[in-house]
Amino acid sequence: SELIKPYLGTKYKSTEVPKSLIFCMSKHSGPVNEIQWCPVQEQSHMLLSASMDKTIKVWDAVDTGCCLRTYSSHSSAVRAAQWSSCGRRILSGGFDSMLHLTDVETGKQIFSSKNEFRISALKFHPTESNIFICGGFSSEVKAWDIRTSKVLRVYKAAVQQTLDILFLPEGREFLTSTDAVSRDSADRTVIAWDFQSAAKISNQIFHERYTCPSLALHPRESVFVAQTNGNYMALFSAQRPYRINKKKRYEGHKVEGFAVGCEFSPDGTLLVTGSSDGRVFFYNYRTARIIHTLSAHKEACVSAIFHPVLPSLLATCNWAGEIKIWQ
Repeated sequence: SELIKPYLGTKYKSTEVPKSLIFCMSKHSGPVNEIQWCPVQEQSHMLLSASMDKTIKVWDAVDTGCCLRTYSSHSSAVRAAQWSSCGRRILSGGFDSMLHLTDVETGKQIFSSKNEFRISALKFHPTESNIFICGGFSSEVKAWDIRTSKVLRVYKAAVQQTLDILFLPEGREFLTSTDAVSRDSADRTVIAWDFQSAAKISNQIFHERYTCPSLALHPRESVFVAQTNGNYMALFSAQRPYRINKKKRYEGHKVEGFAVGCEFSPDGTLLVTGSSDGRVFFYNYRTARIIHTLSAHKEACVSAIFHPVLPSLLATCNWAGEIKIWQ
């Protein structure tokens, strides 16, 4: 992309809040569950989307707003999808309990496996590109090796469902958020795991009685946030013992049972989240104040993500199947 070229090889400057709509892309016929920019900077004009309409799409979301490719390997809703680190493959999991690794150019499956449960969360290991973790409607989370098509490790959580997975830097530890909130306790809502030994490090991280549909890691500091169904994001240390920061709460947006995603800007200054009323909220990470709100969609906005290279480009998606690009 000619728009991205001038930024390649230069240091990312500060993130600006986008003000205007560039593209509205509405080829999905069902809610969009996940969007992700291609992690390879030279190919970061490409945006991946996974939808309840059983498809995954790749878009040129920087230059044209056109859909480049549609992949229809799933027979049910695609709940989670991730680019591989090389940008040539897409890992996806869905309510058909299938895992697929698809070649972006040919559309062929490099790896396919039937899982024992419906999948709602997938993450590649940050340093081992052939390993990923998958969770869903099960008490277990599994680590898979693509090279052998086999399960490497099983993490037993004693929960009903895993909502999100977050690797901590270097990948030695990871977090899962679950719906294990009972009437009298909130233990196991966020669990920290040792990746190698499959041992639970802590299940006493978040004590409020809310489920956490999504987790996000700060790009420069050792902290992460958890989106909560209490209509706020909570801030935690990303090092043991993963304590909550009681002084900071990012509130004002609405979650209300939607799997609303949240993310830091690439420079770490802003925290951005969708909202069940269709708006996007931009918070100052340091002060937790709302800097700006964007009336992005009529239906629930479930994801808002900053472009990794272009300093004010933002992609949003909603429950009606729309994807919008803002600048």
